[in-house]
Formats: sequence, C-alpha cells, structure tokens
Amino acid sequence: MPLGIDPDHSLQVPPLSAEEAGWYKYSPTPGEIGPTVILGHVDSNTGPSVFFKLGALRPGDRVSVKRADGIVVVFRVTRVVSYPKSSFPAAQVYGNTKNPQLRLITCGGRYDSVRRSHVDNIVVYASSVSV
Repeated sequence: MPLGIDPDHSLQVPPLSAEEAGWYKYSPTPGEIGPTVILGHVDSNTGPSVFFKLGALRPGDRVSVKRADGIVVVFRVTRVVSYPKSSFPAAQVYGNTKNPQLRLITCGGRYDSVRRSHVDNIVVYASSVSV
C-alpha cells in the first residue's frame, strides 16, 4: 500500500489493522537508486503483525520485495539498528544513496502504555543484489 505524509509532516504508517507493509511513495521504487522505504507494524490489537520478526534479521540475510509491476528485487541486509524515537536519525535513514537500497522500519523496544506506542524504531538497512 502506498504511504505519504501526515499533516504533522511525519511519515504515514499503515493502519494498525493492516497485515501488510506500506511503501513510502516519495521514496524510490524498489530497485531504483536511493533508499526505498517500507514501513510495517510489529504488532496490532490482535497480536503479531507483518514486521513482528524484523529485528531478528541479520547482516547477510536476503529480503525480496515484489513491486506492483510484478518484478522482484532482492536485497541483502547490511545492518539492523534500534533507534530511540526521540533521536531518530532521519537524514541517515532516508538520505540519498548511490545505489539501490532498502529501509525496513517498524517499532521496537519497550512498550509505553501511557503513549500507547513503542519507544524505539528498528531499521533494517539493505542493499540491492538483483532485480
């Protein structure tokens, strides 16, 4: 599902009920030069969600992304990082790259029941290996 920007200028996230991840439509199409950004939930009101095991990925793991046109782009994980939401490095995560990259983003860390959200974001960085 395509995602845009919310009125507060933050990236939209898929609905909490979504069982799929969403592509930030202002980022490159998977396989194009730059960081493709895909967001998904780690959990929902009913249990684990699409990115529940995202933090278990390790460098060297492969991730396949099927585009709307049916083309599959394969990426190799280069690193997995947990960032406090209060100090999320947007320029590092979303900044331009010289080759096709992927950023998978979800929530992580401790759950803050007052704010009703996790305190961290998990970001998977990956580089394209084939289209």
